[in-house]
Amino acid sequence: MKVEKITETEFRKMILISSKRLNNNAEFINSLNVFPVPDGDTGTNMSLSFASGEKYVSESTATSVGELANSLAKGLLMGARGNSGVILSQVFRGFSKSVAKKESLNAKELAGALQGGVETAYKAVMKPQEGTILTVARKAAEAALKTATKTDDVVEVMKATYEAAKAALETTPELLPVLKEVGVVDSGGQGLTFVYQGFYDALAGNERTEEIHTPSPVEMDEMVNAEHHKSAQSQLHTEDIQFGYCTEIMVRLGAGRLVEKEFDYDEFRGYLAQIGDSLLVIADDEVVKVHVHTEHPGQVLSYGQKYGSLIKVKVDNMRLQHETILEKDEDERVAENINEKNEPKEYGIIAIASGDGVADIFKHLGVTHIINGGQTMNPSTKDIVEAIEKTNAKKVIILPNNKNIFLAAQQAAEVSEAEVEVVLSKTIAQGMSAMLGFSEAATLAENKEAMTAELGEVLSGQVTIAVRDTTIEGREIKKDDYMGIIDGKITVTGPDRKQVALEMTKEMLDEDSEIVTIIYGQEGSSAEAEEIAATLEKLDPDLELEIHSGGQPVYPYLISVE
Repeated sequence: MKVEKITETEFRKMILISSKRLNNNAEFINSLNVFPVPDGDTGTNMSLSFASGEKYVSESTATSVGELANSLAKGLLMGARGNSGVILSQVFRGFSKSVAKKESLNAKELAGALQGGVETAYKAVMKPQEGTILTVARKAAEAALKTATKTDDVVEVMKATYEAAKAALETTPELLPVLKEVGVVDSGGQGLTFVYQGFYDALAGNERTEEIHTPSPVEMDEMVNAEHHKSAQSQLHTEDIQFGYCTEIMVRLGAGRLVEKEFDYDEFRGYLAQIGDSLLVIADDEVVKVHVHTEHPGQVLSYGQKYGSLIKVKVDNMRLQHETILEKDEDERVAENINEKNEPKEYGIIAIASGDGVADIFKHLGVTHIINGGQTMNPSTKDIVEAIEKTNAKKVIILPNNKNIFLAAQQAAEVSEAEVEVVLSKTIAQGMSAMLGFSEAATLAENKEAMTAELGEVLSGQVTIAVRDTTIEGREIKKDDYMGIIDGKITVTGPDRKQVALEMTKEMLDEDSEIVTIIYGQEGSSAEAEEIAATLEKLDPDLELEIHSGGQPVYPYLISVE
């Protein structure tokens, strides 16, 4: 089928199909992340980013491709999450600029727009690296330009674009050694390839069977924690909660002394549906994971044991949680109202962090606003812009505390009306250390310089769990082993969490070390943190040891050495 022009109708279809393609394959893209830590969220970030763009397009009444492309670019900009989402937004920002006044697109204009996207994306990245999404975008655009000189059929141009993207994707392991070692292609490049596949299918009228991936236990946690328990609950009344206990279990099928029957998904789900709501059941051949709201959590646990052993149990009283949320939301509303009435403050400082304890430490250090986010919940550009506005400050400093948030933070700084600087803190520890360099009396530039200088004064260690088997830099890592990561490099692995934390911390210490801070998270414990500290004190009695409850997800322990 030959198509010589992309009109409004075709363009809307291209965006819609590509958005669905990314959404359906988000978990597959997540699985391609190099490090086996529970932050493999490239697919999630790209899917949410593109979905924001698709929403802007669907709500637009424009009839020209140029105007729709502008809506797509704006939606992507505001919804961009993580580095992959920000780079994707830049690709379509450049695309949009190239077609700004076009009613429709012919083959050469389509190819030119794809090339415009490449140029904008490369400029947006401080140090462009080949073997990434940038390579895939560039090779795809080159093929589009070449094909457009031979045909006026936009279907053929898009086909060549998609096929070149696939071919370039396969070369990414040769260009980026870490990809080759782990045996995966670049996750961001894979996401862009799905987008171009969607464009091609929309123009060609292809019907492709969607590949839908079953969420992993980690992804299940993200869905439950990030989406299900948002403080939109403030719209409810506590007495209206019918099922009061948020109950989560993970069952290893066939194991345990109480097993009575073989697992049947429909039967299992059917029983739980009768005793609660908000039910999610994810299963594979070995494990079933459940999230349900119920009045009878004990029944859920007992029923799970009929099929296997309980390897994870979590029960929360949602009525108590809801009352806490109402109190917190009311406090925030009061604070916002006060801010609206007051004159703008001189400084606002924003930190991205997860965990109430971590947030409290940042506030104690002088941070004025916390964005709940981090490894598995990268805030969007829009989230950060809204936080900047809430500071009611003339000058704002942002601490991303995660390198995957750098670009979104910088993009928010660019579009904000306030004076904003981003201090490139890669970890929670670096963010806290940076606060030691802040002075209310200094200029914004002086504060950025002083706070940036503090980043090098601390070593950051993180303990987390491997979500798959892999090999990185010659180190064999087993699924469910704990990993000690020092400033982004995996240095210690093993099955014993405390031992991994100790060995990692020992590698961080030297003769100049003075202070060790241990922040234990949701999967860590105060008792174990005390044991780690006691062992370290025996090694070096002169060390000053601090222990804090951080409440952070993903990382049982965050350990810093100064």
